[in-house]
Amino acid sequence: MSMLREPSRKYSPFAPISLPDRQWPSRTITVPPRWLSTDLRDGNQAIVDPMDALKKRRFFDLLVDIGVKEIEVGFPSAGATEFDFIRGLVDSGSIPADVMVQVLTQSRQDLIRTSFDSIEGVHAAVVHMYNAVSPAWRDIVFRMSKDEVRQIAVDGAKIMRDEAAARPGTEWHFQYSPETFSTAELDFSIEVCEAVMDVLQPTRERPIILNLPATVEAATPNIYADQIEYFCRNLPNRDAAVISLHTHNDRGTGVAAAELGLMAGADRVEGCLFGNGERTGNCCLVTVALNMYTQGIDPGLDFSDIDRVIETVEYCNELPVHQRHPYGGELVFTAFSGSHQDAIKKGFSARETQNDEAWRVPYLPIDPADLGRSYEAVIRVNSQSGKGGFAWVLEQDQGLKLPKKMQADFAPNVQRMADELGRELNAADIWQAFRAAYHVQTKAKHFQLVDYEESRAADGTRLFTGTIEVAGKAQSVSGRGNGLISSVMSTIRDSFGVELEVTDYTEHALGAGTDANAAAYLECRTADGRTIWGCGIDEDIATASVRAVLSAANTAVAG
Repeated sequence: MSMLREPSRKYSPFAPISLPDRQWPSRTITVPPRWLSTDLRDGNQAIVDPMDALKKRRFFDLLVDIGVKEIEVGFPSAGATEFDFIRGLVDSGSIPADVMVQVLTQSRQDLIRTSFDSIEGVHAAVVHMYNAVSPAWRDIVFRMSKDEVRQIAVDGAKIMRDEAAARPGTEWHFQYSPETFSTAELDFSIEVCEAVMDVLQPTRERPIILNLPATVEAATPNIYADQIEYFCRNLPNRDAAVISLHTHNDRGTGVAAAELGLMAGADRVEGCLFGNGERTGNCCLVTVALNMYTQGIDPGLDFSDIDRVIETVEYCNELPVHQRHPYGGELVFTAFSGSHQDAIKKGFSARETQNDEAWRVPYLPIDPADLGRSYEAVIRVNSQSGKGGFAWVLEQDQGLKLPKKMQADFAPNVQRMADELGRELNAADIWQAFRAAYHVQTKAKHFQLVDYEESRAADGTRLFTGTIEVAGKAQSVSGRGNGLISSVMSTIRDSFGVELEVTDYTEHALGAGTDANAAAYLECRTADGRTIWGCGIDEDIATASVRAVLSAANTAVAG
């Protein structure tokens, strides 16, 4: 019981970094970083069933298509499957000239040589070597001193240098990771990296990539940013190094850590599409890139067809992209709440009249169309939705722009259907409910227009003559009024005893062009004081208004 009461006693708070003059909090990200996808290596080793060669090739082609220029294609010394896939990419000439592939290796002579063998002959490649440097790994895993750990890195760097020199047909680049950087002493990480640089002799023109992983995310993102800024400020020959970030998501802040790390001086971000990776995952490249996009920065990655990206990732990883995943999830641009729907609907309406391209739609941080998503799916209706939701759906699906008071009149019908069905209502459900409520384009109605003619009498009034079916039986009728609507009103009053007073009328075209239909909406007051609505749709606006009168009459008769 004592363990349950105070389990936190076995954990120690992460010590803050001594950086009183830190600069990163006042900086902003203004340019995209270099992107490195590690989906085919880190992501692949983190899934239950690793990708076969066909899936890895499909994933590789996707990464090339969306514009990733640096791709970690595998861990060639892990086995024949990895080695053969990488060798196949090289031998088949499948690596574009503007794409640089990367392979990972531990700091061991045989593994490093295997890594060089896997990609020898490609136009340019990065060999990425690592060894863990933090106290837990030194003391528990390796049982080595700092000097011994540093020597592992130095020995590996010498092998990398010699292997590259012996294979002049490829433009070799080097990357070193002080693995477990996030939980290591900063000065020791710098010391090891400096020792590796002394061996490889990078220059400003041919820099080394120093990758600083949050192997296990152990503190808040600001601590990681402090670590990155401290490292950048204290690394000798900083101009000869590209500082790369590889954040994990153990605390749920891998994206934030990467963003703050860029503000702290880093140049490169490693991660996976949609955050696949060990434990809780790697930094999500999609999220970081589109976060920049929403700030007016072109990330250099193309997610204009994000559903195709998701389809490929889900197929290759056999892991679903969560419905609420930033930007990519099925529901991230969807509103069910009535107040949200109303704000979004007004935002889209305002865009029709604004004279610039600025995106200012409430609740939508990005235009769904920029990711290949349709506006029709933005607002969806369930029992929690308000009138703005179904009004949006009717406008997008049928082109109907219901007056606000008619929205309020129709709302109980939608609510009743949602409660009865106990599920989300689709566009067909809402259209069915609307037709039933206002007797639109249905045969199950009391009054149904067959045909009519309108003429002008000698005294200037309008004369309506026509045929109306009443409960399925055709009847010739006529009436007179100041206009078409009033003449139809007098017709149904004199012929059928249905007395209505028009209190509001609106109309609009459904679509554009000469073949567009028209919709008419009629608000009426009955003899007993009830307010009812009618709607008519027809190719001709005059006929649509006649149908709207009969729609209201049907509602009046139905009670």
